[in-house]
Amino acid sequence: MVSKIILNDRVIQLSSYEEEKVNGVYKVSVIFDVTSKDYHDIATLLYNGTFDVKIPEKELMFRGTIYNYFTSIKNLYEENQVGQYTLTLVEEKD
Repeated sequence: MVSKIILNDRVIQLSSYEEEKVNGVYKVSVIFDVTSKDYHDIATLLYNGTFDVKIPEKELMFRGTIYNYFTSIKNLYEENQVGQYTLTLVEEKD
């Protein structure tokens, strides 16, 4: 199983990874935990919308845009909370 993804040089540890190729472009769906400590940094990163995506264990690199994104309902502003993020990225066509 793929254990990490790198978005714009930020390493994110994964709990789930799925990959498919649709119409010749990669579509990657991941699930990962975010702590209240890391919430601001991750939220700020995801607001960019488009990333340099690296999946080292698959030797896969592409420019990807958020296709779908949602979080669990935990309030990550409260200390010592952990939320689960689900993120789907689609490779940009040249």
